[in-house]
Amino acid sequence: YPLIDGVVNGCPSLLLENSATNLVTYSEDFNQSSWNKTNCTIISNNSISPNGTQNADKLVENNIINSFSNRNSTSVSYTSGLKYTISIFAKSDGRDLMIRSYNGSSDIDTIFDLSNGIILSGSSGEIKNYGNGWYRCSHTITAQSTINTVYSASFILANGSSISYQGDGTSGAYIYGAMLEQGSYPSSYIPTNGESGGVTRSAETANGSGDASTFNDSEGVLMVEISALADDSNIEGISISDGSSSNRVVFFKWNSSNSIRGRVTSSGVNTLNQTINISDVTTLNKIAIKYKLNDFAIWINGIKLFTDTSGSTPIGLNKLQFNSDGIGGAPIYGKTKQLQYYNTVLTDSELEQLTSWTSFTDMANGQLYTIE
Repeated sequence: YPLIDGVVNGCPSLLLENSATNLVTYSEDFNQSSWNKTNCTIISNNSISPNGTQNADKLVENNIINSFSNRNSTSVSYTSGLKYTISIFAKSDGRDLMIRSYNGSSDIDTIFDLSNGIILSGSSGEIKNYGNGWYRCSHTITAQSTINTVYSASFILANGSSISYQGDGTSGAYIYGAMLEQGSYPSSYIPTNGESGGVTRSAETANGSGDASTFNDSEGVLMVEISALADDSNIEGISISDGSSSNRVVFFKWNSSNSIRGRVTSSGVNTLNQTINISDVTTLNKIAIKYKLNDFAIWINGIKLFTDTSGSTPIGLNKLQFNSDGIGGAPIYGKTKQLQYYNTVLTDSELEQLTSWTSFTDMANGQLYTIE
């Protein structure tokens, strides 16, 4: 079922995600033997986790100096050439945290500052604030060989940017919710408790809104404020349609990097079909498609980027779907803050206002555009 994405600041989003499997055998019980401890100990259920329960463990350092000290690792099988993302919720109790993953060729390291919520080193990581001192730390690797290694995912205490320091035997970090999944980004947390092969979450859907009385075949505007979960080659769409690809108004995350495609199809003929490149599909973008006989336009983030003055409108529009064609093709996975439909066209001034960002802060991730 769809989730509401929890955020510390700002409004939440409707979160739709693809199927994913947490390959970690025990995601919360770090005292299990599947977790290999080196120069560290685990205190079980020592703190309140992000889910509000006292089920977070504490990873405690020993009082030694060792460049491989304070390591808690687990084994997962990798397939050569695939991307894997390792993530964990962590909270400082005097120490920071490093995620180390052996990719079959070398160690990939990311060090996270758990006091300030920043990445100290590493280029493939992400840290997100979950409140009350908790952060979700993650990084992504590409397997260089097909392997099963005890160092698939290692969580190592750090003193600032150093993992070689004099431990005191009491400091450490609280940890909860470890995940290792095949994919290029961290999806929502999937708990595991000893299940062979991990636990899988089914793909989420949000479909079938509205009917023929809702949508106007002659004219209208479809507007969304959305961010993709990844800039990958998957084609993903949101559409108003007649339950087919023959009559629809749809926007896609296209299969070339950071690309959006707007399309209007009437009786099987594309009357609008345009790709626009933007800076980043994984940040929020406001997109609107206007359709009327011989009057089509695409707006993104307050700018009219394409117009078409020739073509017919769709016939028999009767449903809004979080996929590209009303029958499940190319479902979209992302975070949706707004989705609006207007059964008449809007003026340029109204479309500019509808898709604009209203403050300097919002415009901090301003977009650049090219049209193909």
